[in-house]
Amino acid sequence: MKRFIMSDLVKWKNSKHRKPLILKGVRQVGKTWIMKEFGKKYYENTAYFNFDENEEYEQFFKTTKDVERILQNLMMASGQKITQGDTLIIFDEIQDSPDVINTLKYFCENSPQYHICCAGSLLGIALAKPASFPVGQVDFLEINPMTFTEFLLANGDENLVTYMNGISGLEPIPDAFFNPLCEKLKMYYITGGMPESILMWTEDRDVEAMQKALSNMIGAYERDFAKHPKVSEFSKISMVWRSIPSQLARENKKFIFKVVKEGARAREYEDALQWLVDANLVRKIYRSTAPGLPISAYDDLSAFKIYLSDVGVLRRLALLAPTAFGEGNRLFTEFKGALTENYVLQSLCNQFEATPRYWTQTNPPYEVDFLIQRENDIFPVEVKADTNIEARSLKKYKEKYGNKTRLRIRFSLGNLMLNDDLLNIPLFMADYANELIGRALIAESDTE
Repeated sequence: MKRFIMSDLVKWKNSKHRKPLILKGVRQVGKTWIMKEFGKKYYENTAYFNFDENEEYEQFFKTTKDVERILQNLMMASGQKITQGDTLIIFDEIQDSPDVINTLKYFCENSPQYHICCAGSLLGIALAKPASFPVGQVDFLEINPMTFTEFLLANGDENLVTYMNGISGLEPIPDAFFNPLCEKLKMYYITGGMPESILMWTEDRDVEAMQKALSNMIGAYERDFAKHPKVSEFSKISMVWRSIPSQLARENKKFIFKVVKEGARAREYEDALQWLVDANLVRKIYRSTAPGLPISAYDDLSAFKIYLSDVGVLRRLALLAPTAFGEGNRLFTEFKGALTENYVLQSLCNQFEATPRYWTQTNPPYEVDFLIQRENDIFPVEVKADTNIEARSLKKYKEKYGNKTRLRIRFSLGNLMLNDDLLNIPLFMADYANELIGRALIAESDTE
């Protein structure tokens, strides 16, 4: 499987300002695989240390902060060889090893010649704790579920990727490419972007094995809930997690705590929800009061939407059967287009540094699904899950913020098209949004 994050890892390796790297991401997203693959491809040697399988390794970090002594002890205990610059040192499953995390600053300060890459399940939870953490002395990279483009490559559809990479304008996509890409996107909604699920499909075309892989992932996530330090939070995390499909099935997808449990109050469930955010299982998208810079300055902290980290996990959690694949556009429109919004959000988060927001107005009600910050511009984004692509909310948004709106963006099953200031992006080209927006802005400036 080709993962685009590999190029970021290579940049880290070659940077003269390289620091120990912490790779973040949800459980089973492929952190261990990508680290080992990176070591195999770009280093003479890889030294791998798993602190879950070998808990005794952590003792070496408790007794000294001398990097050379620590590495010498690890080499003697494991029989692995470590040489400066030629070896990728992998510290895996470090989430329960605060001494290992703390020692990263000594690698940074005293021995930058060693290449250290770290990861761990629920590491986001550990990093959120107010413990001794090497602030400013580590680099971070986040690995997300595989994108639709990565899915196509894994599925043997290099020709479709080559075609999309070769598009240079904003002309409609011919049916010979448009229709197959729509069909492949339905497959992606079913498998999602988790590597094991995609592997079950691309290698054996085994729907049952793919379903089981997703079910096992969800089971592992739910067992992780018990790792919250407060036992009382376990049931709350479970209830918030299980409520997400029903939350997204609403016309107004604003997260409502009463949907979790009748009479529930925000303050009772805020910690449980934050645990899911820190575990990278869900994304929290705030309502924006206005399109301003930075986008975070205009957050309405009392209103937000919750999406899952992966569209396939959402489909499985909602118990939507893969048979929906053969039912026209049902997968795109299922429970108010929630799968489609989740998919588009995943793609946007891979391309833009700031987390997207959304915008609403009441009396009469209008909602723009996402606002994205691209450089010094804020763009409204509407997601249409079918062929009815009337953009009422985008029109209202432009009426209200016309002087701040250089371009409006719509994702839909319609073809690629720039109509005045409205850019329609086919859903299967969501991974190319940043590039297409850039082209549309150039075209806009050329007509002025």
